Amino acid sequence: MIEILADRTSKIDASGIRKVFALAGSLKDPVNFSIGQPDFDVPEPLKEEAIKAIKAGQNKYSQTAGDAVLKKRIAEQVRNEFGWSNPAVLISSGVSGGLLLAFLSLINPEDEVIIPDPYFVIYKHVINMLGGKCVFVDSYPDFELPIEKISDAITGKTKMIILNSPCNPTGVVYSKEQIKRLAEVATEKDILIMTDEIYEKFCYDGECPSIANYYEKTLLLRGFSKSYAMTGWRLGYVAAGESLKNVIEEMTKIQQYTFVCAPAPFQKAAIAALDYKISDLVDAYRSKRNLLYEGLKDKFELVKPDGAFYAFIKAPGGPGSKFVEKAIANNVLIIPGNVFSEKDTHFRISYATSDAKIQEGIDILRRLA
Repeated sequence: MIEILADRTSKIDASGIRKVFALAGSLKDPVNFSIGQPDFDVPEPLKEEAIKAIKAGQNKYSQTAGDAVLKKRIAEQVRNEFGWSNPAVLISSGVSGGLLLAFLSLINPEDEVIIPDPYFVIYKHVINMLGGKCVFVDSYPDFELPIEKISDAITGKTKMIILNSPCNPTGVVYSKEQIKRLAEVATEKDILIMTDEIYEKFCYDGECPSIANYYEKTLLLRGFSKSYAMTGWRLGYVAAGESLKNVIEEMTKIQQYTFVCAPAPFQKAAIAALDYKISDLVDAYRSKRNLLYEGLKDKFELVKPDGAFYAFIKAPGGPGSKFVEKAIANNVLIIPGNVFSEKDTHFRISYATSDAKIQEGIDILRRLA
C-alpha cells in the first residue's frame, strides 16, 4: 500500500496543551490551569467596532498584507517606539500565523535556530517540520537569558535566535541589560533575531524591554489575542526595519497562498484596540500572579513570574509528567513541562482564570505536594 502521509507529519506531535484542554470537557468543574486564554472577554467597545464593520459589509478580503489604515497605525507606533525610519508591516492571522510565515520564509533544511529552553511549543515543531535544527540553550533554574550559552551556540549554520519575553511558559521578562548584551552578540555575529512579544502588555514589575530598541535586524511579532482576549479572532502583526524588509515581502507573498489575509472585520476592530487602555486588566492579572505565587512559594520551587500569565513550577519528588497525572486525577488541569522543554522536571500553570479557581487550585496542589 502506498504511504499517503507526508514524511513531515512524523516530525510533529499533537499539542500536549490541547490534549489537556480537551480533558476539561470530560471533567466536572475542573480547575483549568491549562490553556493560555484570558478569562475576560473582548472589551465591549472593541466588540462594537467589529459588529459595526460586519454590518457595514466589510466582510470581504482585505489586501494580503492587511488593512491599509491598520498597517499605517502600526508602522507609526513601531517608528515611535523603536526609531525605525520606515518599518514594513504585515497583518497576520495571529502571532502563530506570523511565526509560520516567518519560518517558511527563512528556514532551509539543516539551518540552525537557537532557542532558550523552556520555549513556546510552536517553535520546535514547525522548525522540525521544515527540516531545520533546533539548538536549545538551557536557561534552568532561573530562566534568565543565557547570553554566553547563546553566543557559544552560534555556528556558520545559525539562521536566527528566537526570543520570547514575557515568556511562555515561564512568565520571565528579560532585563534591559540582558537584552542589550544579546544585541551586542547578534551585532558581532550578524544574526537575525526574531522576537515573539505577544504578551508585551502583561508586565507586572516594570517595563518589558524589546530587543527592537537595540538591534535593527529584528523581526518583531506582536498581536491582539492575549491583550484584548481576541484569541478566536486570529490577529497579529509582524514588523521589520529596512534591513529585513525583504523578509516581510516574502512572508506577504507566502500569505497570498496560505492564509490569504487576516479576518477583515476584525482588522477594523484592531485599529480601535491600538488606542484602548487595558491597565485595569493588567492590574487584575498582577493580583492573580501574586495570589498564585504567595500560595505556592513555600511548597514548590518556582521563579516569580514577571509577565504573561504563566508559572513554570518544579514538580516535587519526580518527573513533571507524573505530577501532572496526579493533579489531573484531583481535578486540576496543568501542563507537563516537557511540552515546553527538553526536560521533564516542571509543570506549567496558566493563571488566566478566576481568583476563586486559583485559590481552589492552590489548595489542591499544596495537598499534593
